Amino acid sequence: MKRVFTNRSGFTLVEILIVVVILSVLAAIAIPQFNSSTEDAKLSALDTDLAELRNAIELYYHQHGATYPGANNHLTGAAAASAAEAQAAFSAQLTLYSDIDGVTANTKSATYKYGPYMKKVPKNPFNDLNTIVADITEADITIAASGGTAGWKFYTNTGRLIADDGAHDSN
Repeated sequence: MKRVFTNRSGFTLVEILIVVVILSVLAAIAIPQFNSSTEDAKLSALDTDLAELRNAIELYYHQHGATYPGANNHLTGAAAASAAEAQAAFSAQLTLYSDIDGVTANTKSATYKYGPYMKKVPKNPFNDLNTIVADITEADITIAASGGTAGWKFYTNTGRLIADDGAHDSN
């Protein structure tokens, strides 16, 4: 009897299983590296955003007679009476033109000659919020506690700005 050999092409089950195991091991090594890179990128973005905001706050402070943004109402120039007033004033005073008292306007003039200090308040990269929580009562510069409810927390008496995402407020 004569045996006829045919050319068989393809992979055996064992070869396929070996490839799957190798790919699984590589994926187990690579995926945590990507997660770490994402966290590092967010931390870097947070550091950049904090620096940008803090620079704008300091410039405002020096141009407005040692008054931080949010300390005065942006419509009247009087001291902010509530945290809600301070929150609205903070954003307006950094993104619009203002006079020496912090009253804001959409256009530049001889009176409204300061600012804008930034185009918009950046988003916190960890919670994707650009909202501000303003604390108008705390005068102790060592106090910095976030509630995790907004993008940023600003203390109008001390000028301290922190990330308000609950986990990265120490930056």
